[in-house]
Amino acid sequence: MEREPKIILASASPRRAELLAKFGVQFAIEPSHIDESTQPDESPVEYITRLALAKVRDVGSRHQDGLIIGADTTVVFEGEILGKPQDEAAAFKMLRALAGRWHIVMTSVALLVVEAQREIVSYEKTMVRFARMNDEEIKWYLASGEYKDKAGAYGIQGSGGIFVKEIAGNYHNVVGLPLPLVYKLSQQVDYRLLG
Repeated sequence: MEREPKIILASASPRRAELLAKFGVQFAIEPSHIDESTQPDESPVEYITRLALAKVRDVGSRHQDGLIIGADTTVVFEGEILGKPQDEAAAFKMLRALAGRWHIVMTSVALLVVEAQREIVSYEKTMVRFARMNDEEIKWYLASGEYKDKAGAYGIQGSGGIFVKEIAGNYHNVVGLPLPLVYKLSQQVDYRLLG
């Protein structure tokens, strides 16, 4: 019987899978099934930390060993969490607000070593400034459909990248998985990620 991979990514995000593959490690993908709603008076850090931990615990509950990696990304603008837009109108509103302004992208990463029931969580923060965008440019971008299922209604790694004027911090964090943080946390739980 074939042995299951030792590393499991608790995410359906193809972007996270692509980033984790940069490590050259073998891993399986097993999305979690959790409620991602915000809770009353929950700060952005509390929100993403709770979700990242919930994802690894959900997937970890179905395994006897291995390393589970979970992450959650959100966009914060003027103290408010901008999650995934429900429709094109919501996406338009988000992008219009972000145009020409700075916002924060936060990704929480949680690791769970199943057999030891050892977990760790931390987060990365990156500042992103959009160029000014007029309504026609926003509509052009929305027509691509790229905004769907993306916090803040854009993807920096796709067409949305042409509107990003400046970033301060880790680029991969904006895509959805800060690789240096994943590596650092794996060292802290004594799980060999490389080689």
